[in-house]
Amino acid sequence: MASSCSRVFIRSRSPFPGFWSRCYSENAARETIPIYTQEHSSLRESLRKIIEKNIIPFVDKWEEAGAFPAHRIFKILGQAGFLGINKPIEYGGLGLDFSYNIAVAEELGNIPCGGIPMAIGVQTDMATPALARFGSDELRRQFLVPTIAGDMVACLGISEIGAGSDVANIETNAVKNGDDYIINGGKMWITNGCQADWMCLLANTGDGPVHKSKSLICLPMKLPGIQVAKKIDKLGMRSSDTAQIFFEDVRVPRKYLIGEEGMGFTYQMLQFQEERLWAVAAMLAPMQNIIQETIEYARQRKVFGQSVLHNQTVHFRLAELETEIELVRSLLYRCVAQYIQGNDATKLASMAKLKAGRLVRKVADSCLQFWGGMGFTNEVLVSRLYRDMRLMSIGAGADEVMLSIICKYMGTLPGNK
Repeated sequence: MASSCSRVFIRSRSPFPGFWSRCYSENAARETIPIYTQEHSSLRESLRKIIEKNIIPFVDKWEEAGAFPAHRIFKILGQAGFLGINKPIEYGGLGLDFSYNIAVAEELGNIPCGGIPMAIGVQTDMATPALARFGSDELRRQFLVPTIAGDMVACLGISEIGAGSDVANIETNAVKNGDDYIINGGKMWITNGCQADWMCLLANTGDGPVHKSKSLICLPMKLPGIQVAKKIDKLGMRSSDTAQIFFEDVRVPRKYLIGEEGMGFTYQMLQFQEERLWAVAAMLAPMQNIIQETIEYARQRKVFGQSVLHNQTVHFRLAELETEIELVRSLLYRCVAQYIQGNDATKLASMAKLKAGRLVRKVADSCLQFWGGMGFTNEVLVSRLYRDMRLMSIGAGADEVMLSIICKYMGTLPGNK
Protein backbone atom coordinates (compact mmCIF):
# COMPACT_ATOMS: atom_id res chain seq x y z
CA MET A 1 0.00 0.00 0.00
CA ALA A 2 1.42 3.36 -0.96
CA SER A 3 2.26 5.53 2.00
CA SER A 4 0.67 8.56 0.33
CA CYS A 5 -2.79 7.06 0.72
CA SER A 6 -2.46 5.78 4.26
CA ARG A 7 -5.16 6.46 6.86
CA VAL A 8 -7.61 8.35 4.64
CA PHE A 9 -11.34 7.95 5.25
CA ILE A 10 -14.38 7.84 3.04
CA ARG A 11 -16.89 10.54 3.98
CA SER A 12 -20.25 10.73 2.28
CA ARG A 13 -20.37 14.53 2.01
CA SER A 14 -16.78 15.29 1.09
CA PRO A 15 -16.26 18.55 -0.85
CA PHE A 16 -13.23 16.97 -2.51
CA PRO A 17 -14.27 14.15 -4.89
CA GLY A 18 -11.92 11.19 -4.71
CA PHE A 19 -10.09 12.54 -1.65
CA TRP A 20 -11.67 10.26 0.94
CA SER A 21 -10.40 6.95 -0.46
CA ARG A 22 -10.35 4.40 2.33
CA CYS A 23 -7.13 2.70 3.34
CA TYR A 24 -5.25 1.90 6.50
CA SER A 25 -1.85 2.66 7.94
CA GLU A 26 -0.35 -0.80 7.93
CA ASN A 27 3.30 0.19 7.81
CA ALA A 28 3.57 0.93 11.54
CA ALA A 29 1.84 -2.34 12.43
CA ARG A 30 4.28 -4.31 10.27
CA GLU A 31 7.36 -2.87 11.91
CA THR A 32 9.11 -4.90 14.57
CA ILE A 33 7.24 -4.10 17.78
CA PRO A 34 8.29 -5.90 20.99
CA ILE A 35 4.78 -6.81 22.15
CA TYR A 36 3.40 -7.68 18.69
CA THR A 37 3.84 -10.80 16.55
CA GLN A 38 2.47 -11.98 13.22
CA GLU A 39 -0.52 -13.36 15.15
CA HIS A 40 -1.35 -9.83 16.30
CA SER A 41 -1.19 -8.59 12.71
CA SER A 42 -3.42 -11.44 11.49
CA LEU A 43 -5.96 -10.63 14.18
CA ARG A 44 -6.00 -6.99 13.10
CA GLU A 45 -6.44 -7.92 9.46
CA SER A 46 -9.47 -10.06 10.31
CA LEU A 47 -10.99 -7.24 12.33
CA ARG A 48 -10.25 -4.77 9.54
CA LYS A 49 -12.44 -6.74 7.13
CA ILE A 50 -15.36 -6.66 9.58
CA ILE A 51 -14.94 -2.94 10.16
CA GLU A 52 -14.84 -2.14 6.45
CA LYS A 53 -17.94 -4.20 5.69
CA ASN A 54 -20.17 -3.79 8.72
CA ILE A 55 -19.26 -0.49 10.40
CA ILE A 56 -17.57 2.18 8.25
CA PRO A 57 -20.31 2.42 5.58
CA PHE A 58 -22.89 3.24 8.28
CA VAL A 59 -20.97 5.54 10.63
CA ASP A 60 -22.41 8.80 9.28
CA LYS A 61 -25.95 7.43 9.61
CA TRP A 62 -25.36 6.28 13.18
CA GLU A 63 -23.73 9.58 14.11
CA GLU A 64 -26.83 11.43 12.94
CA ALA A 65 -29.13 8.97 14.74
CA GLY A 66 -27.19 9.31 18.01
CA ALA A 67 -26.77 5.55 18.42
CA PHE A 68 -25.60 2.44 16.61
CA PRO A 69 -27.22 -1.04 16.67
CA ALA A 70 -25.07 -2.50 19.43
CA HIS A 71 -26.71 -5.92 19.52
CA ARG A 72 -26.22 -6.46 15.80
CA ILE A 73 -22.63 -5.21 15.69
CA PHE A 74 -21.63 -6.99 18.88
CA LYS A 75 -23.06 -10.25 17.57
CA ILE A 76 -20.91 -9.96 14.44
CA LEU A 77 -17.84 -9.19 16.55
CA GLY A 78 -18.70 -11.94 19.03
CA GLN A 79 -19.02 -14.60 16.35
CA ALA A 80 -15.56 -13.65 15.12
CA GLY A 81 -14.09 -13.87 18.63
CA PHE A 82 -13.35 -10.17 19.13
CA LEU A 83 -15.33 -9.69 22.36
CA GLY A 84 -13.32 -12.15 24.44
CA ILE A 85 -9.74 -11.76 23.28
CA ASN A 86 -8.09 -12.33 26.67
CA LYS A 87 -11.04 -14.02 28.37
CA PRO A 88 -10.87 -17.69 29.46
CA ILE A 89 -11.42 -20.27 26.73
CA GLU A 90 -13.91 -22.17 28.89
CA TYR A 91 -16.24 -19.15 28.76
CA GLY A 92 -15.94 -18.58 25.03
CA GLY A 93 -12.87 -16.36 25.01
CA LEU A 94 -9.67 -16.80 23.01
CA GLY A 95 -7.43 -17.03 26.07
CA LEU A 96 -4.82 -14.66 24.65
CA ASP A 97 -2.80 -12.15 26.64
CA PHE A 98 -3.73 -8.49 27.00
CA SER A 99 -1.40 -7.36 24.22
CA TYR A 100 -3.94 -8.74 21.76
CA ASN A 101 -6.62 -6.49 23.27
CA ILE A 102 -4.31 -3.56 22.62
CA ALA A 103 -3.80 -4.60 18.99
CA VAL A 104 -7.57 -4.81 18.55
CA ALA A 105 -8.05 -1.41 20.21
CA GLU A 106 -5.55 0.13 17.79
CA GLU A 107 -7.46 -1.30 14.83
CA LEU A 108 -10.82 -0.14 16.18
CA GLY A 109 -9.34 3.36 16.27
CA ASN A 110 -9.54 3.36 12.47
CA ILE A 111 -13.33 3.59 12.68
CA PRO A 112 -14.02 7.22 11.67
CA CYS A 113 -15.68 8.21 14.94
CA GLY A 114 -14.96 7.81 18.63
CA GLY A 115 -18.31 6.52 19.85
CA ILE A 116 -18.36 3.02 18.37
CA PRO A 117 -14.84 2.03 19.45
CA MET A 118 -15.64 3.32 22.93
CA ALA A 119 -18.84 1.26 23.12
CA ILE A 120 -16.97 -1.87 22.04
CA GLY A 121 -14.28 -1.14 24.61
CA VAL A 122 -16.89 -1.00 27.37
CA GLN A 123 -18.02 -4.47 26.36
CA THR A 124 -14.55 -5.97 26.23
CA ASP A 125 -12.26 -4.10 28.61
CA MET A 126 -14.34 -2.05 31.02
CA ALA A 127 -17.45 -3.94 32.16
CA THR A 128 -16.09 -7.50 32.04
CA PRO A 129 -12.49 -7.80 33.35
CA ALA A 130 -13.52 -8.10 37.02
CA LEU A 131 -16.23 -10.61 36.20
CA ALA A 132 -13.79 -12.72 34.20
CA ARG A 133 -11.17 -12.60 36.95
CA PHE A 134 -13.18 -12.78 40.16
CA GLY A 135 -16.72 -13.93 39.32
CA SER A 136 -18.08 -17.33 40.27
CA ASP A 137 -18.40 -20.01 37.61
CA GLU A 138 -22.20 -19.65 37.70
CA LEU A 139 -22.00 -15.88 37.31
CA ARG A 140 -19.54 -16.08 34.45
CA ARG A 141 -21.70 -18.58 32.60
CA GLN A 142 -24.79 -16.42 33.08
CA PHE A 143 -23.26 -13.06 32.13
CA LEU A 144 -19.76 -13.41 30.68
CA VAL A 145 -20.47 -16.18 28.16
CA PRO A 146 -23.31 -14.34 26.37
CA THR A 147 -21.38 -11.06 26.53
CA ILE A 148 -18.38 -12.62 24.82
CA ALA A 149 -20.71 -14.18 22.24
CA GLY A 150 -22.34 -10.83 21.54
CA ASP A 151 -25.75 -11.98 22.72
CA MET A 152 -25.74 -9.47 25.57
CA VAL A 153 -24.69 -5.83 25.68
CA ALA A 154 -22.90 -4.78 28.86
CA CYS A 155 -22.43 -1.40 30.52
CA LEU A 156 -20.38 -0.21 33.47
CA GLY A 157 -22.14 1.60 36.31
CA ILE A 158 -19.57 3.59 38.26
CA SER A 159 -20.06 7.34 37.75
CA GLU A 160 -22.80 9.31 39.45
CA ILE A 161 -23.88 12.94 39.35
CA GLY A 162 -21.75 13.67 42.41
CA ALA A 163 -19.03 11.10 41.82
CA GLY A 164 -17.18 10.89 38.52
CA SER A 165 -13.44 10.44 38.94
CA ASP A 166 -14.00 10.40 42.72
CA VAL A 167 -15.14 6.78 42.77
CA ALA A 168 -14.95 6.50 46.56
CA ASN A 169 -17.73 9.09 46.83
CA ILE A 170 -20.51 7.08 45.15
CA GLU A 171 -23.85 7.01 46.96
CA THR A 172 -25.71 4.13 45.30
CA ASN A 173 -26.43 1.50 47.97
CA ALA A 174 -27.07 -2.22 47.88
CA VAL A 175 -28.57 -3.30 51.20
CA LYS A 176 -28.76 -6.98 52.13
CA ASN A 177 -32.28 -8.38 52.48
CA GLY A 178 -32.33 -12.14 52.93
CA ASP A 179 -30.80 -13.70 49.83
CA ASP A 180 -31.06 -10.44 47.88
CA TYR A 181 -29.66 -6.94 47.68
CA ILE A 182 -32.06 -3.99 47.51
CA ILE A 183 -30.48 -1.30 45.35
CA ASN A 184 -31.28 2.40 45.44
CA GLY A 185 -29.49 5.30 43.80
CA GLY A 186 -28.50 6.31 40.30
CA LYS A 187 -25.72 6.27 37.73
CA MET A 188 -24.70 8.90 35.19
CA TRP A 189 -22.85 8.98 31.84
CA ILE A 190 -23.38 5.25 31.26
CA THR A 191 -22.06 4.19 27.85
CA ASN A 192 -24.32 1.57 26.22
CA GLY A 193 -26.83 2.35 28.96
CA CYS A 194 -29.85 2.63 26.66
CA GLN A 195 -29.21 -0.76 25.03
CA ALA A 196 -27.52 -2.74 27.80
CA ASP A 197 -28.80 -6.11 29.00
CA TRP A 198 -26.76 -6.00 32.20
CA MET A 199 -24.60 -3.60 34.18
CA CYS A 200 -21.41 -4.16 36.13
CA LEU A 201 -22.57 -2.02 39.06
CA LEU A 202 -20.43 -0.54 41.81
CA ALA A 203 -22.48 0.08 44.95
CA ASN A 204 -21.98 0.57 48.67
CA THR A 205 -22.67 -2.68 50.50
CA GLY A 206 -21.37 -1.71 53.94
CA ASP A 207 -20.64 1.17 56.31
CA GLY A 208 -16.91 0.70 56.74
CA PRO A 209 -14.01 2.62 55.20
CA VAL A 210 -14.93 3.94 51.75
CA HIS A 211 -12.33 1.77 50.00
CA LYS A 212 -13.57 -1.42 51.69
CA SER A 213 -17.33 -0.91 51.70
CA LYS A 214 -18.12 -1.25 48.00
CA SER A 215 -18.94 -4.23 45.84
CA LEU A 216 -19.37 -5.03 42.16
CA ILE A 217 -22.67 -6.65 41.21
CA CYS A 218 -23.98 -8.06 37.93
CA LEU A 219 -27.27 -6.24 37.52
CA PRO A 220 -29.77 -7.33 34.83
CA MET A 221 -31.19 -4.17 33.28
CA LYS A 222 -34.76 -5.42 32.87
CA LEU A 223 -35.45 -5.78 36.58
CA PRO A 224 -38.36 -3.84 38.13
CA GLY A 225 -37.28 -0.50 39.57
CA ILE A 226 -34.61 0.27 36.97
CA GLN A 227 -35.38 3.40 34.96
CA VAL A 228 -33.32 4.65 32.05
CA ALA A 229 -34.21 8.28 32.72
CA LYS A 230 -32.79 9.81 29.58
CA LYS A 231 -30.37 9.46 26.74
CA ILE A 232 -27.80 12.20 27.27
CA ASP A 233 -27.20 14.70 24.47
CA LYS A 234 -23.42 14.90 24.25
CA LEU A 235 -20.89 17.19 22.58
CA GLY A 236 -19.22 14.26 20.85
CA MET A 237 -19.23 10.46 20.73
CA ARG A 238 -22.61 10.90 19.06
CA SER A 239 -23.01 7.33 17.78
CA SER A 240 -22.62 5.88 21.28
CA ASP A 241 -25.73 6.08 23.46
CA THR A 242 -25.08 7.41 26.97
CA ALA A 243 -27.70 7.17 29.71
CA GLN A 244 -28.71 8.45 33.10
CA ILE A 245 -30.15 5.56 35.11
CA PHE A 246 -32.06 5.41 38.41
CA PHE A 247 -32.61 2.49 40.78
CA GLU A 248 -35.59 2.32 43.12
CA ASP A 249 -35.85 -0.72 45.39
CA VAL A 250 -34.28 -2.96 42.77
CA ARG A 251 -34.06 -6.52 44.09
CA VAL A 252 -31.15 -8.60 42.81
CA PRO A 253 -29.89 -11.96 44.14
CA ARG A 254 -26.79 -11.72 46.33
CA LYS A 255 -25.25 -14.51 44.27
CA TYR A 256 -24.81 -11.88 41.52
CA LEU A 257 -21.99 -10.38 43.61
CA ILE A 258 -18.65 -10.40 41.76
CA GLY A 259 -15.95 -11.89 43.99
CA GLU A 260 -15.91 -10.87 47.63
CA GLU A 261 -18.19 -8.32 49.25
CA GLY A 262 -16.35 -5.11 50.07
CA MET A 263 -13.70 -5.66 47.40
CA GLY A 264 -15.49 -3.72 44.66
CA PHE A 265 -13.32 -0.61 44.87
CA THR A 266 -10.16 -2.69 44.54
CA TYR A 267 -11.60 -4.70 41.66
CA GLN A 268 -12.61 -1.51 39.89
CA MET A 269 -9.16 0.03 40.28
CA LEU A 270 -7.72 -3.08 38.61
CA GLN A 271 -10.38 -2.82 35.92
CA PHE A 272 -9.41 0.81 35.33
CA GLN A 273 -5.87 -0.17 34.34
CA GLU A 274 -7.09 -2.19 31.37
CA GLU A 275 -9.61 0.49 30.49
CA ARG A 276 -6.97 3.23 30.44
CA LEU A 277 -4.48 1.23 28.40
CA TRP A 278 -7.22 0.29 25.95
CA ALA A 279 -8.22 3.94 25.62
CA VAL A 280 -4.65 5.01 24.86
CA ALA A 281 -4.34 2.35 22.15
CA ALA A 282 -7.64 3.43 20.60
CA MET A 283 -6.37 7.03 20.33
CA LEU A 284 -3.30 6.24 18.23
CA ALA A 285 -5.01 5.68 14.88
CA PRO A 286 -7.32 8.72 15.12
CA MET A 287 -4.32 10.96 15.77
CA GLN A 288 -2.42 9.52 12.83
CA ASN A 289 -5.47 9.67 10.60
CA ILE A 290 -6.09 13.34 11.40
CA ILE A 291 -2.48 14.23 10.63
CA GLN A 292 -2.43 12.30 7.35
CA GLU A 293 -5.68 13.84 6.14
CA THR A 294 -4.42 17.28 7.13
CA ILE A 295 -1.26 16.69 5.10
CA GLU A 296 -3.32 15.73 2.04
CA TYR A 297 -5.63 18.71 2.44
CA ALA A 298 -2.86 21.21 3.19
CA ARG A 299 -0.86 19.98 0.19
CA GLN A 300 -3.68 20.74 -2.26
CA ARG A 301 -5.13 23.84 -0.56
CA LYS A 302 -3.58 27.02 -1.99
CA VAL A 303 -3.17 30.24 -0.02
CA PHE A 304 -1.34 33.26 -1.48
CA GLY A 305 -0.17 31.22 -4.43
CA GLN A 306 1.33 28.24 -2.57
CA SER A 307 0.07 25.20 -0.73
CA VAL A 308 -0.69 25.53 2.97
CA LEU A 309 1.68 22.63 3.60
CA HIS A 310 4.55 24.64 2.08
CA ASN A 311 4.53 26.92 5.12
CA GLN A 312 7.21 25.92 7.60
CA THR A 313 4.85 26.58 10.50
CA VAL A 314 2.52 23.88 9.16
CA HIS A 315 4.91 21.08 8.24
CA PHE A 316 7.06 21.64 11.32
CA ARG A 317 4.01 21.48 13.55
CA LEU A 318 2.82 18.26 11.94
CA ALA A 319 6.29 16.78 12.41
CA GLU A 320 6.23 17.66 16.09
CA LEU A 321 2.82 16.05 16.53
CA GLU A 322 3.85 12.89 14.70
CA THR A 323 6.89 12.64 16.95
CA GLU A 324 4.78 12.92 20.07
CA ILE A 325 2.43 10.20 18.83
CA GLU A 326 5.35 7.83 18.49
CA LEU A 327 6.49 8.68 22.01
CA VAL A 328 3.03 7.83 23.36
CA ARG A 329 3.06 4.59 21.37
CA SER A 330 6.40 3.60 22.91
CA LEU A 331 5.15 4.41 26.41
CA LEU A 332 2.00 2.36 25.80
CA TYR A 333 3.92 -0.68 24.57
CA ARG A 334 6.31 -0.50 27.50
CA CYS A 335 3.39 -0.31 29.90
CA VAL A 336 1.53 -3.20 28.25
CA ALA A 337 4.66 -5.36 28.36
CA GLN A 338 4.98 -4.63 32.06
CA TYR A 339 1.30 -5.36 32.65
CA ILE A 340 1.22 -8.75 30.89
CA GLN A 341 4.31 -9.77 32.87
CA GLY A 342 2.26 -9.33 36.03
CA ASN A 343 3.95 -6.15 37.24
CA ASP A 344 2.26 -3.06 38.65
CA ALA A 345 1.66 -0.81 35.64
CA THR A 346 -0.43 1.81 37.43
CA LYS A 347 2.12 4.61 37.22
CA LEU A 348 2.95 4.08 33.54
CA ALA A 349 -0.71 3.54 32.63
CA SER A 350 -1.60 6.82 34.30
CA MET A 351 1.22 8.58 32.46
CA ALA A 352 0.13 7.11 29.14
CA LYS A 353 -3.51 8.05 29.71
CA LEU A 354 -2.55 11.59 30.75
CA LYS A 355 -0.23 12.18 27.82
CA ALA A 356 -2.49 10.58 25.20
CA GLY A 357 -5.56 12.48 26.37
CA ARG A 358 -3.72 15.79 26.16
CA LEU A 359 -1.99 14.96 22.90
CA VAL A 360 -5.13 13.92 21.05
CA ARG A 361 -6.67 17.28 21.95
CA LYS A 362 -3.57 19.07 20.69
CA VAL A 363 -3.49 17.09 17.47
CA ALA A 364 -7.17 17.71 16.73
CA ASP A 365 -6.96 21.42 17.56
CA SER A 366 -3.75 22.03 15.61
CA CYS A 367 -4.93 20.16 12.53
CA LEU A 368 -8.36 21.77 12.57
CA GLN A 369 -6.65 25.15 12.44
CA PHE A 370 -4.87 24.17 9.23
CA TRP A 371 -8.20 23.25 7.63
CA GLY A 372 -9.45 26.80 8.10
CA GLY A 373 -13.18 27.29 7.60
CA MET A 374 -13.59 23.74 6.31
CA GLY A 375 -12.46 22.46 9.69
CA PHE A 376 -15.40 24.23 11.30
CA THR A 377 -17.91 22.13 9.35
CA ASN A 378 -19.27 18.65 9.94
CA GLU A 379 -18.04 17.56 6.52
CA VAL A 380 -14.57 16.45 7.59
CA LEU A 381 -13.15 13.88 9.98
CA VAL A 382 -11.03 16.36 11.92
CA SER A 383 -14.06 18.24 13.21
CA ARG A 384 -15.76 15.04 14.38
CA LEU A 385 -12.69 13.82 16.20
CA TYR A 386 -12.11 17.30 17.64
CA ARG A 387 -15.42 16.79 19.45
CA ASP A 388 -15.10 13.08 20.19
CA MET A 389 -11.57 13.04 21.54
CA ARG A 390 -12.19 15.80 24.08
CA LEU A 391 -13.62 13.10 26.31
CA MET A 392 -10.29 11.32 26.60
CA SER A 393 -8.99 13.75 29.23
CA ILE A 394 -12.18 13.28 31.26
CA GLY A 395 -13.39 9.68 31.02
CA ALA A 396 -11.71 6.74 32.82
CA GLY A 397 -10.15 9.21 35.24
CA ALA A 398 -9.65 12.89 34.48
CA ASP A 399 -6.19 14.32 33.81
CA GLU A 400 -6.06 15.68 37.32
CA VAL A 401 -6.68 12.20 38.76
CA MET A 402 -3.91 10.78 36.58
CA LEU A 403 -1.57 13.48 37.89
CA SER A 404 -2.51 12.62 41.47
CA ILE A 405 -1.79 8.94 40.89
CA ILE A 406 1.59 9.76 39.35
CA CYS A 407 2.41 12.07 42.26
CA LYS A 408 1.47 9.31 44.71
CA TYR A 409 3.94 6.95 43.06
CA MET A 410 6.57 9.71 43.05
CA GLY A 411 6.00 10.35 46.76
CA THR A 412 5.13 14.01 46.15
CA LEU A 413 1.39 13.94 46.88
CA PRO A 414 0.63 15.90 50.07
CA GLY A 415 -0.10 13.46 52.85
CA ASN A 416 1.48 10.59 50.94
CA LYS A 417 4.07 8.65 52.91
